[in-house]
Amino acid sequence: MRALSPVLVLCLLAACGARQTRSAEAAPPNGRTPPAAETAPPNGKGQHPAFAGQTRAPALTTNTRFQVQTLARGLDHPWGGVFLPDGRLLLTERIGRLRLLSRDGALSAPLAGAPRVVTGGQAGLFDVALDPGFASNRLIYVAYMEARSGGAGLTVARGRLNETAGRAALEGLSVIFRAEPAVAGSANIGGRLVFADGKLFVTVGDRFTPQNRRQAQLLDSDFGKVVRINADGSIPKDNPFAGRSGARGEIWSVGHRNPQSAAINPWTHKLWIVEHGARGGDEINIVEPGHNYGWPDITYGVDYSGAPIGQGLTRRAGMQQPVYYWDPVIAPSGMAFYDAGLFPAWKGSLFVGGLASSHLARLTLKGDRVIGEEWLLEDLGERIRDVAVGPDGALWLLTDSSDGKVLRLAPK
Repeated sequence: MRALSPVLVLCLLAACGARQTRSAEAAPPNGRTPPAAETAPPNGKGQHPAFAGQTRAPALTTNTRFQVQTLARGLDHPWGGVFLPDGRLLLTERIGRLRLLSRDGALSAPLAGAPRVVTGGQAGLFDVALDPGFASNRLIYVAYMEARSGGAGLTVARGRLNETAGRAALEGLSVIFRAEPAVAGSANIGGRLVFADGKLFVTVGDRFTPQNRRQAQLLDSDFGKVVRINADGSIPKDNPFAGRSGARGEIWSVGHRNPQSAAINPWTHKLWIVEHGARGGDEINIVEPGHNYGWPDITYGVDYSGAPIGQGLTRRAGMQQPVYYWDPVIAPSGMAFYDAGLFPAWKGSLFVGGLASSHLARLTLKGDRVIGEEWLLEDLGERIRDVAVGPDGALWLLTDSSDGKVLRLAPK
């Protein structure tokens, strides 16, 4: 996509312009490791990472100067977005609306045909994804909170995007997946959608309460899981628990708390997720089929009351360690691997949005390890809900508020 004309320039920032750096995260000339980006004390007193570099990575920076452009504003808690082949952005608002943002910054009226959603708390309309064959079938997928007997639950539906006479609508919407069980409550829902090899990954939260969180370890519940389904909602035969008695066949991995970030690593083609901890314990995990990521039996940080979570363990045999964790938390939502050419110094980085921290974290990767962390947009004062790399190579962000914005980071 060609560069967009900004509707409003929020700010011009020089990322790390006042700090000296050595090429792209080279070691400092004195040979010493830079201090960690995070300097606040952890909540998990006496806890230690399982391996070096698992948390509090060095503050590695680049001399990358950029500007932040506001392309749209006045959105009601925008949650997720996906680019159409023609470069327009299709985005969701948590209140239950779908919008199209044109390449010249024009925001459409809400699309007809959006699902009826339960709102309140964290509930509403979440992520949106394109079918791999969208160019010919025009199918899109949405995740949302649906009212059901017994409460509400995360649901995925698909419909056809139809544009005629200058109006856009979602037609023929049909449900393809319902996370079970349905319960009361509006927290820790999950709701990210990612396609890989024709299969749709859906992140499902643990639904927050102590009695619900235990289901993250149970195979007869979708709570606290990553699930994998075919595009029509059927269960792939190669799923790790498909056909197993007492297990839900859609489950891909277990032991998650509230994954609100998910992306396919373009270099390894594996699924990465970032999930919320309580007070501490935000995690980055590489999701493998059948693996157990520990929640709530192992985790970093503590509960909201300050008490230990479970037995206060951070590791246990047969349970996976996170690639990286934050304590204190950033409340991550939205992530994107940068493999474009507009910012050469950022190529190979992983970007994660922060809701509680109100900053954009740029993580330097070496293989599957985080070796550096840089905090961008600390002065923005916005909760960052979603992060994407646009067809133009720019970074695109959605901010989470009643005056939600679409921001674009482009070279200064």
